[in-house]
Amino acid sequence: MSPRELAVRYGFLVLFAALVIYFALAAPGFVSPQSAVFVFQSVAITGVLALGVTATLVVGGFDLSIGSVATSSMMAAAYAMVVLDQGVFVAVAACLAIGIIVGLINGFLIVYMRVPDLLATLGMMFLLVGLQRIPTEGRSIAAGMTMPDGSVAPGKFSEAFLTLGRHRFDFFTPNLVPVSVVVLIVLAVLIWFFLEYTRFGRMMYAVGSNERAAELAGAPVKAYKIWAYVISGIFASIGGILLAARLGRGDIASGNNLLLDAVAAALIGFAVLGASKPNAFGTAIGALFVGVLLQGLTMMNAPYYTQDFVKGAVLVVALVFTFALSAKAKR
Repeated sequence: MSPRELAVRYGFLVLFAALVIYFALAAPGFVSPQSAVFVFQSVAITGVLALGVTATLVVGGFDLSIGSVATSSMMAAAYAMVVLDQGVFVAVAACLAIGIIVGLINGFLIVYMRVPDLLATLGMMFLLVGLQRIPTEGRSIAAGMTMPDGSVAPGKFSEAFLTLGRHRFDFFTPNLVPVSVVVLIVLAVLIWFFLEYTRFGRMMYAVGSNERAAELAGAPVKAYKIWAYVISGIFASIGGILLAARLGRGDIASGNNLLLDAVAAALIGFAVLGASKPNAFGTAIGALFVGVLLQGLTMMNAPYYTQDFVKGAVLVVALVFTFALSAKAKR
């Protein structure tokens, strides 16, 4: 294996290891259980959304609405429990319904209306951002809040629901692994197995690599593409459920960075082990990378306005490993 091929295959992992070592030396307390908890918490929701983005990337699409779907699901869960005084099952069902409906609408617009995926999902993003604020006239939702008509919201967040975002399991150290991380691991394994080892998943890759050839081979290309957006919507709604459970309120501003972080994780996944394609394992590693990067910058007291710049620079480096070096290595 040539040095260039080694760089393509292992360069990103070396970069990741170097980043961890740098933060461990430069930021006191970075290597600690408390720091690990913060990294895990930041990784969980971003990772779940990124796995949904990965499903659309597999079929050659892209979903810009995942952040707004997650935020809308969070607001729906809060509205169901706090305003409508419903239980955890109704709240979760409402969130999943939002993800499925949005995924179907995105898929319909892209497949049957021939709207480019970026434009269709961008329009859906703006639609949801406005729609989620209408019931409360732009207010966040919390127990005991005053509604626009002057009444007081009768409900509160279910303890069972809050467990999804706040409970932690013992792992080497007490209260180290949040439930949301377990959810991420389970979903990552499921989507990895689905994409790599099932006929449906392999056909999704076939659609993404050459849609015309897959269509000529008799594959129901339109169905596969729609299902990809439904999967993305479901994963985004699960991310919204976890976010609502962690915050214990419906905060309209809490999902502002979800889209960028999730997209970064999914694209960084292209560089993991030289995959050069969307894949669940790479996406999970990419989400962990983003979490470590943000935690390290925070512990070094880096100004908040520099974090997006650093993330962008790292993403560019990862894409260089993926496309520029791999293209040269194949010559």
